[in-house]
Amino acid sequence: MIEPIYFYTPQESYGDFSNFSRHGIDMDGRWWATVEHYFQAQKFENPQYREKIRRASTAKQAAALGRDRTVPLRSDWEAVKVDIMRKAVLKKFQTHAALTALLRETGNRPIVENAPGDYFWGCGQDGTGENWLGRILEDVRKQLV
Repeated sequence: MIEPIYFYTPQESYGDFSNFSRHGIDMDGRWWATVEHYFQAQKFENPQYREKIRRASTAKQAAALGRDRTVPLRSDWEAVKVDIMRKAVLKKFQTHAALTALLRETGNRPIVENAPGDYFWGCGQDGTGENWLGRILEDVRKQLV
């Protein structure tokens, strides 16, 4: 069995795979400090709120703003969130050559976001999560080979 690569925070091994890593992207004609900034902003139709998230000083702050349910989510969010994440993650690796090299070095090992509280993007506390972020990273790896 091939040993999976686990990542979660930017400070850990393979932490550059995290959406919180400080690897900015140019998307939709704007610079976003992290993938997390971009992703969280896309949840909303309100342009002023999206800009507030874009300007957040940290990815943690952007994530908190993105989780604020006093601002209405866009109506199609559940249908588009995986595609938005896929485009942003691909752009991150296309933008930063050192990250592309790191991703390629993982070969064909499974990649797992070891997020204990996230059963959609990560593996969850018990490993039964859907691991969508890890799956997207594996797809991006195939595209960049």
